[in-house]
Amino acid sequence: MKKNLFLGIFFSFALMMSAQAQESSASWAEGLTVVQDLFEPSMKEGVSCYRIPALVTAPNGDLIAAIDERVLSCGDLKWNKDINIAIRRSADRGKTWSPIETIVDFPLGQSASDPSMIVDKSTGEIFLFYNYMDLDKEKDVYYFHVISSRDNGKTWSAPRDITPEISEASWKHDFKFITSGRGTYTSDGQLLHTIVNLEKGLFVFASDDHGQSWRLINHPLKPGDESKIVELPDGTWMVNSRVNEAGIRYIHTSADKGQTWTTRPDSALVDPGCNASISRYGDLLLFSNVANEKERRDLTVKLSNDQGKTWPIEKRIYTGSAAYSSMSVLDDGSVALFFERNDYQTNSIVVFTLEWLRK
Repeated sequence: MKKNLFLGIFFSFALMMSAQAQESSASWAEGLTVVQDLFEPSMKEGVSCYRIPALVTAPNGDLIAAIDERVLSCGDLKWNKDINIAIRRSADRGKTWSPIETIVDFPLGQSASDPSMIVDKSTGEIFLFYNYMDLDKEKDVYYFHVISSRDNGKTWSAPRDITPEISEASWKHDFKFITSGRGTYTSDGQLLHTIVNLEKGLFVFASDDHGQSWRLINHPLKPGDESKIVELPDGTWMVNSRVNEAGIRYIHTSADKGQTWTTRPDSALVDPGCNASISRYGDLLLFSNVANEKERRDLTVKLSNDQGKTWPIEKRIYTGSAAYSSMSVLDDGSVALFFERNDYQTNSIVVFTLEWLRK
Protein backbone atom coordinates (compact mmCIF):
# COMPACT_ATOMS: atom_id res chain seq x y z
CA MET A 1 0.00 0.00 0.00
CA LYS A 2 2.88 2.38 0.84
CA LYS A 3 4.47 1.65 -2.54
CA ASN A 4 1.18 2.38 -4.37
CA LEU A 5 0.74 5.59 -2.39
CA PHE A 6 4.29 6.70 -3.21
CA LEU A 7 3.76 5.99 -6.91
CA GLY A 8 0.48 7.87 -6.82
CA ILE A 9 2.12 10.94 -5.24
CA PHE A 10 5.00 10.78 -7.72
CA PHE A 11 2.61 10.47 -10.68
CA SER A 12 0.49 13.38 -9.43
CA PHE A 13 3.61 15.57 -9.01
CA ALA A 14 4.80 14.68 -12.50
CA LEU A 15 1.38 15.56 -13.91
CA MET A 16 1.41 18.89 -12.09
CA MET A 17 4.83 19.85 -13.47
CA SER A 18 3.82 18.79 -16.98
CA ALA A 19 0.55 20.68 -16.65
CA GLN A 20 2.35 23.89 -15.73
CA ALA A 21 4.50 23.59 -18.85
CA GLN A 22 1.47 22.83 -21.05
CA GLU A 23 -0.58 25.69 -19.63
CA SER A 24 2.02 28.31 -20.53
CA SER A 25 1.42 27.74 -24.27
CA ALA A 26 -2.35 27.09 -24.21
CA SER A 27 -4.99 29.40 -25.66
CA TRP A 28 -8.79 29.71 -25.90
CA ALA A 29 -10.97 30.57 -28.88
CA GLU A 30 -12.40 34.08 -28.87
CA GLY A 31 -16.14 34.62 -28.49
CA LEU A 32 -17.01 31.80 -26.07
CA THR A 33 -19.96 32.67 -23.83
CA VAL A 34 -18.64 30.87 -20.73
CA VAL A 35 -15.15 29.65 -19.86
CA GLN A 36 -14.85 28.12 -16.40
CA ASP A 37 -12.81 25.47 -14.58
CA LEU A 38 -15.15 23.02 -12.82
CA PHE A 39 -12.91 20.34 -11.32
CA GLU A 40 -9.24 20.30 -10.40
CA PRO A 41 -7.44 18.66 -7.45
CA SER A 42 -6.83 21.94 -5.63
CA MET A 43 -10.60 22.24 -5.12
CA LYS A 44 -10.79 19.32 -2.67
CA GLU A 45 -8.18 18.19 -0.17
CA GLY A 46 -6.80 14.71 -0.71
CA VAL A 47 -7.88 14.30 -4.34
CA SER A 48 -5.13 13.39 -6.83
CA CYS A 49 -7.09 14.30 -9.93
CA TYR A 50 -10.51 14.53 -11.56
CA ARG A 51 -10.96 12.70 -14.85
CA ILE A 52 -13.58 11.42 -17.32
CA PRO A 53 -16.18 14.19 -17.82
CA ALA A 54 -19.88 13.59 -18.52
CA LEU A 55 -22.49 16.29 -19.16
CA VAL A 56 -26.27 16.42 -19.64
CA THR A 57 -29.03 18.99 -19.59
CA ALA A 58 -31.70 18.04 -17.05
CA PRO A 59 -35.41 18.30 -17.91
CA ASN A 60 -35.67 21.60 -15.98
CA GLY A 61 -32.75 23.10 -17.94
CA ASP A 62 -30.08 22.61 -15.29
CA LEU A 63 -26.66 21.39 -16.39
CA ILE A 64 -25.24 18.35 -14.59
CA ALA A 65 -21.50 17.69 -14.84
CA ALA A 66 -20.27 14.32 -13.52
CA ILE A 67 -16.70 13.09 -13.20
CA ASP A 68 -14.30 10.60 -11.59
CA GLU A 69 -12.93 11.82 -8.25
CA ARG A 70 -9.62 9.91 -8.13
CA VAL A 71 -8.21 9.99 -4.61
CA LEU A 72 -5.04 7.90 -4.30
CA SER A 73 -3.69 8.55 -7.78
CA CYS A 74 -4.77 9.41 -11.32
CA GLY A 75 -4.74 5.72 -12.25
CA ASP A 76 -7.72 4.10 -14.00
CA LEU A 77 -10.21 1.75 -12.35
CA LYS A 78 -8.20 -1.47 -12.36
CA TRP A 79 -5.22 0.24 -10.72
CA ASN A 80 -6.97 2.56 -8.26
CA LYS A 81 -8.62 1.50 -4.99
CA ASP A 82 -10.36 4.83 -4.35
CA ILE A 83 -12.36 6.44 -7.16
CA ASN A 84 -15.67 8.18 -6.46
CA ILE A 85 -18.24 9.82 -8.73
CA ALA A 86 -18.73 13.54 -8.15
CA ILE A 87 -21.07 16.11 -9.69
CA ARG A 88 -21.73 19.84 -9.91
CA ARG A 89 -24.95 21.46 -11.12
CA SER A 90 -25.69 24.79 -12.80
CA ALA A 91 -29.09 26.49 -12.92
CA ASP A 92 -27.95 29.38 -15.12
CA ARG A 93 -26.53 27.68 -18.22
CA GLY A 94 -23.04 27.21 -16.88
CA LYS A 95 -22.33 30.62 -15.39
CA THR A 96 -22.35 29.50 -11.74
CA TRP A 97 -22.15 26.05 -10.17
CA SER A 98 -23.03 24.19 -7.00
CA PRO A 99 -20.18 22.92 -4.78
CA ILE A 100 -18.56 19.59 -5.62
CA GLU A 101 -20.80 16.78 -4.36
CA THR A 102 -19.66 13.17 -4.13
CA ILE A 103 -22.66 10.98 -5.03
CA VAL A 104 -20.98 7.54 -5.27
CA ASP A 105 -18.38 6.67 -2.63
CA PHE A 106 -17.57 3.06 -1.75
CA PRO A 107 -15.18 1.92 1.03
CA LEU A 108 -11.48 1.88 0.26
CA GLY A 109 -10.71 -1.02 -2.08
CA GLN A 110 -13.89 -0.55 -4.13
CA SER A 111 -13.98 1.99 -6.93
CA ALA A 112 -16.55 3.55 -9.28
CA SER A 113 -15.37 5.06 -12.56
CA ASP A 114 -16.30 6.39 -16.00
CA PRO A 115 -19.64 8.19 -15.44
CA SER A 116 -22.13 8.49 -18.28
CA MET A 117 -25.71 9.74 -18.36
CA ILE A 118 -28.96 9.46 -20.30
CA VAL A 119 -32.01 11.67 -19.84
CA ASP A 120 -35.33 9.90 -20.47
CA LYS A 121 -37.27 12.69 -22.16
CA SER A 122 -40.57 10.93 -21.53
CA THR A 123 -40.31 10.45 -17.77
CA GLY A 124 -37.69 13.08 -16.91
CA GLU A 125 -35.55 10.52 -15.09
CA ILE A 126 -31.78 10.86 -15.40
CA PHE A 127 -29.73 7.65 -15.45
CA LEU A 128 -26.07 7.71 -14.44
CA PHE A 129 -23.94 4.65 -15.24
CA TYR A 130 -20.49 3.75 -13.98
CA ASN A 131 -18.07 0.82 -13.97
CA TYR A 132 -17.42 -0.80 -10.58
CA MET A 133 -14.61 -2.99 -9.25
CA ASP A 134 -13.73 -4.48 -5.88
CA LEU A 135 -9.94 -4.48 -6.18
CA ASP A 136 -9.44 -6.41 -2.93
CA LYS A 137 -11.88 -9.26 -3.57
CA GLU A 138 -12.23 -9.44 -7.38
CA LYS A 139 -9.34 -7.65 -8.99
CA ASP A 140 -9.85 -7.07 -12.75
CA VAL A 141 -13.53 -8.13 -12.66
CA TYR A 142 -15.74 -5.32 -13.98
CA TYR A 143 -19.35 -4.74 -12.94
CA PHE A 144 -21.87 -2.26 -14.33
CA HIS A 145 -23.98 -0.08 -12.04
CA VAL A 146 -26.67 2.52 -12.61
CA ILE A 147 -28.20 5.14 -10.32
CA SER A 148 -30.95 7.58 -11.24
CA SER A 149 -32.46 10.92 -10.30
CA ARG A 150 -36.07 12.05 -10.63
CA ASP A 151 -35.47 15.59 -9.39
CA ASN A 152 -33.00 16.97 -11.95
CA GLY A 153 -29.90 15.66 -10.24
CA LYS A 154 -30.55 16.92 -6.71
CA THR A 155 -30.84 13.41 -5.23
CA TRP A 156 -29.88 9.98 -6.54
CA SER A 157 -31.08 6.42 -6.01
CA ALA A 158 -29.04 3.58 -4.55
CA PRO A 159 -26.81 1.73 -7.04
CA ARG A 160 -28.26 -1.14 -9.07
CA ASP A 161 -26.06 -3.85 -10.58
CA ILE A 162 -27.11 -4.41 -14.21
CA THR A 163 -24.11 -6.55 -15.19
CA PRO A 164 -26.20 -9.71 -15.90
CA GLU A 165 -28.60 -7.72 -18.10
CA ILE A 166 -26.03 -6.14 -20.43
CA SER A 167 -23.21 -8.68 -20.61
CA GLU A 168 -22.74 -12.40 -21.05
CA ALA A 169 -21.75 -14.66 -18.13
CA SER A 170 -18.77 -15.84 -20.18
CA TRP A 171 -17.47 -12.24 -20.19
CA LYS A 172 -16.84 -12.19 -16.43
CA HIS A 173 -13.06 -11.92 -16.64
CA ASP A 174 -12.94 -9.87 -19.86
CA PHE A 175 -11.71 -6.27 -19.92
CA LYS A 176 -15.05 -4.53 -20.45
CA PHE A 177 -16.64 -1.19 -19.61
CA ILE A 178 -19.57 1.10 -20.30
CA THR A 179 -18.37 4.08 -22.34
CA SER A 180 -18.09 7.28 -20.33
CA GLY A 181 -19.93 10.45 -21.37
CA ARG A 182 -23.52 9.82 -22.39
CA GLY A 183 -26.03 7.60 -24.14
CA THR A 184 -29.15 8.68 -26.02
CA TYR A 185 -32.95 8.70 -25.98
CA THR A 186 -34.66 7.75 -29.25
CA SER A 187 -37.82 9.08 -30.88
CA ASP A 188 -39.66 5.84 -30.06
CA GLY A 189 -38.74 5.97 -26.37
CA GLN A 190 -35.74 3.64 -26.21
CA LEU A 191 -32.65 4.37 -24.12
CA LEU A 192 -29.41 3.43 -25.91
CA HIS A 193 -25.81 3.23 -24.77
CA THR A 194 -22.55 1.47 -25.66
CA ILE A 195 -20.37 -1.09 -23.90
CA VAL A 196 -16.86 -2.14 -24.92
CA ASN A 197 -15.40 -5.63 -24.58
CA LEU A 198 -11.80 -5.32 -25.68
CA GLU A 199 -11.71 -9.00 -26.64
CA LYS A 200 -15.07 -9.29 -28.39
CA GLY A 201 -15.96 -5.84 -29.73
CA LEU A 202 -18.22 -2.88 -29.19
CA PHE A 203 -21.89 -3.48 -28.32
CA VAL A 204 -25.05 -1.44 -27.95
CA PHE A 205 -27.33 -1.99 -24.98
CA ALA A 206 -30.86 -0.68 -24.59
CA SER A 207 -33.94 -0.26 -22.42
CA ASP A 208 -37.48 -0.45 -23.82
CA ASP A 209 -39.22 0.28 -20.49
CA HIS A 210 -37.70 3.57 -19.32
CA GLY A 211 -34.78 2.01 -17.48
CA GLN A 212 -36.62 -0.63 -15.48
CA SER A 213 -34.68 -3.32 -17.36
CA TRP A 214 -31.80 -3.40 -19.84
CA ARG A 215 -30.81 -5.73 -22.67
CA LEU A 216 -27.68 -6.38 -24.68
CA ILE A 217 -27.90 -6.21 -28.47
CA ASN A 218 -25.48 -9.04 -29.06
CA HIS A 219 -23.96 -7.88 -32.33
CA PRO A 220 -20.26 -6.91 -32.03
CA LEU A 221 -19.13 -3.81 -33.90
CA LYS A 222 -15.50 -3.70 -35.04
CA PRO A 223 -13.33 -1.75 -34.98
CA GLY A 224 -14.47 0.17 -31.94
CA ASP A 225 -13.47 1.30 -28.49
CA GLU A 226 -15.09 4.10 -26.45
CA SER A 227 -18.07 5.21 -28.54
CA LYS A 228 -21.15 7.42 -28.66
CA ILE A 229 -24.53 6.58 -30.16
CA VAL A 230 -27.13 8.96 -31.62
CA GLU A 231 -30.35 8.53 -33.58
CA LEU A 232 -30.49 10.35 -36.92
CA PRO A 233 -33.70 12.09 -38.07
CA ASP A 234 -34.71 9.13 -40.24
CA GLY A 235 -34.44 6.72 -37.29
CA THR A 236 -31.01 5.33 -38.22
CA TRP A 237 -28.74 4.56 -35.29
CA MET A 238 -25.22 5.95 -35.63
CA VAL A 239 -22.26 4.91 -33.46
CA ASN A 240 -19.14 7.08 -33.60
CA SER A 241 -16.11 5.08 -32.40
CA ARG A 242 -12.64 5.65 -31.10
CA VAL A 243 -10.14 3.28 -32.74
CA ASN A 244 -6.66 3.27 -31.27
CA GLU A 245 -3.74 3.81 -33.68
CA ALA A 246 -6.04 4.41 -36.65
CA GLY A 247 -5.63 8.20 -36.63
CA ILE A 248 -9.34 8.62 -37.47
CA ARG A 249 -12.81 7.73 -36.17
CA TYR A 250 -15.01 4.87 -37.44
CA ILE A 251 -18.76 5.12 -38.04
CA HIS A 252 -21.26 2.26 -37.59
CA THR A 253 -24.88 2.69 -38.74
CA SER A 254 -27.99 0.54 -38.43
CA ALA A 255 -31.36 1.07 -40.10
CA ASP A 256 -33.04 -1.86 -38.31
CA LYS A 257 -32.52 -1.05 -34.62
CA GLY A 258 -29.20 -2.80 -34.25
CA GLN A 259 -29.89 -6.08 -36.07
CA THR A 260 -27.48 -5.32 -38.94
CA TRP A 261 -24.75 -2.71 -39.25
CA THR A 262 -22.64 -0.93 -41.87
CA THR A 263 -19.14 0.24 -40.93
CA ARG A 264 -16.92 2.87 -42.55
CA PRO A 265 -13.88 4.96 -41.62
CA ASP A 266 -14.36 8.74 -41.54
CA SER A 267 -11.15 10.41 -42.68
CA ALA A 268 -12.61 13.84 -41.85
CA LEU A 269 -12.65 12.98 -38.14
CA VAL A 270 -8.95 12.92 -37.31
CA ASP A 271 -8.38 11.40 -33.86
CA PRO A 272 -5.42 10.13 -31.80
CA GLY A 273 -7.46 7.40 -30.07
CA CYS A 274 -9.43 9.30 -27.44
CA ASN A 275 -12.98 9.46 -26.16
CA ALA A 276 -15.06 12.10 -27.96
CA SER A 277 -18.63 13.43 -28.04
CA ILE A 278 -21.40 13.58 -30.66
CA SER A 279 -24.80 15.25 -30.23
CA ARG A 280 -27.93 15.85 -32.28
CA TYR A 281 -28.93 19.49 -32.71
CA GLY A 282 -32.24 19.26 -34.55
CA ASP A 283 -31.28 17.93 -37.99
CA LEU A 284 -27.61 18.80 -37.43
CA LEU A 285 -24.79 16.83 -35.81
CA LEU A 286 -22.15 18.30 -33.50
CA PHE A 287 -18.89 16.47 -32.84
CA SER A 288 -16.10 17.34 -30.40
CA ASN A 289 -12.68 15.72 -30.01
CA VAL A 290 -8.95 16.34 -29.90
CA ALA A 291 -8.42 16.75 -33.63
CA ASN A 292 -4.87 15.46 -33.92
CA GLU A 293 -3.66 12.16 -35.40
CA LYS A 294 -1.02 11.49 -32.77
CA GLU A 295 -1.42 13.72 -29.72
CA ARG A 296 -4.20 14.49 -27.24
CA ARG A 297 -4.38 18.23 -27.86
CA ASP A 298 -6.39 20.93 -29.62
CA LEU A 299 -10.03 20.41 -28.62
CA THR A 300 -12.17 21.06 -31.72
CA VAL A 301 -15.90 21.15 -32.53
CA LYS A 302 -17.25 20.21 -35.96
CA LEU A 303 -20.73 20.64 -37.48
CA SER A 304 -22.43 18.43 -40.08
CA ASN A 305 -25.63 19.36 -41.93
CA ASP A 306 -25.88 16.07 -43.87
CA GLN A 307 -26.06 13.49 -41.06
CA GLY A 308 -22.31 13.02 -40.74
CA LYS A 309 -21.46 12.48 -44.41
CA THR A 310 -19.32 15.63 -44.35
CA TRP A 311 -18.11 18.05 -41.66
CA PRO A 312 -17.69 21.39 -43.44
CA ILE A 313 -17.65 23.63 -40.35
CA GLU A 314 -15.14 23.39 -37.52
CA LYS A 315 -13.59 25.59 -34.84
CA ARG A 316 -10.80 24.95 -32.39
CA ILE A 317 -12.08 25.61 -28.89
CA TYR A 318 -8.80 25.18 -27.05
CA THR A 319 -5.20 24.98 -28.26
CA GLY A 320 -3.07 22.89 -25.93
CA SER A 321 -3.16 19.62 -24.02
CA ALA A 322 -6.72 18.21 -23.93
CA ALA A 323 -8.46 14.83 -23.89
CA TYR A 324 -12.00 13.52 -23.19
CA SER A 325 -15.01 15.75 -23.89
CA SER A 326 -18.79 15.71 -23.40
CA MET A 327 -21.37 18.04 -25.01
CA SER A 328 -24.95 19.02 -24.26
CA VAL A 329 -27.43 21.37 -25.95
CA LEU A 330 -28.97 23.87 -23.50
CA ASP A 331 -32.57 24.99 -23.25
CA ASP A 332 -31.78 28.33 -24.95
CA GLY A 333 -30.13 26.64 -27.96
CA SER A 334 -26.53 27.25 -26.90
CA VAL A 335 -24.09 24.37 -26.51
CA ALA A 336 -22.05 23.43 -23.43
CA LEU A 337 -18.79 21.51 -23.77
CA PHE A 338 -17.10 19.91 -20.73
CA PHE A 339 -13.56 18.59 -21.27
CA GLU A 340 -10.23 17.58 -19.81
CA ARG A 341 -7.25 19.84 -20.40
CA ASN A 342 -3.92 20.89 -18.95
CA ASP A 343 -2.48 17.35 -18.95
CA TYR A 344 -5.51 15.87 -17.09
CA GLN A 345 -5.21 18.36 -14.23
CA THR A 346 -8.12 20.65 -15.11
CA ASN A 347 -11.67 20.00 -16.30
CA SER A 348 -13.29 23.02 -17.87
CA ILE A 349 -16.62 23.98 -19.37
CA VAL A 350 -17.27 26.38 -22.24
CA VAL A 351 -20.54 27.55 -23.76
CA PHE A 352 -20.95 28.71 -27.35
CA THR A 353 -23.76 29.41 -29.81
CA LEU A 354 -24.46 27.80 -33.16
CA GLU A 355 -24.13 31.25 -34.76
CA TRP A 356 -20.63 31.60 -33.32
CA LEU A 357 -19.65 28.17 -34.60
CA ARG A 358 -20.87 29.01 -38.11
CA LYS A 359 -19.01 32.32 -38.38
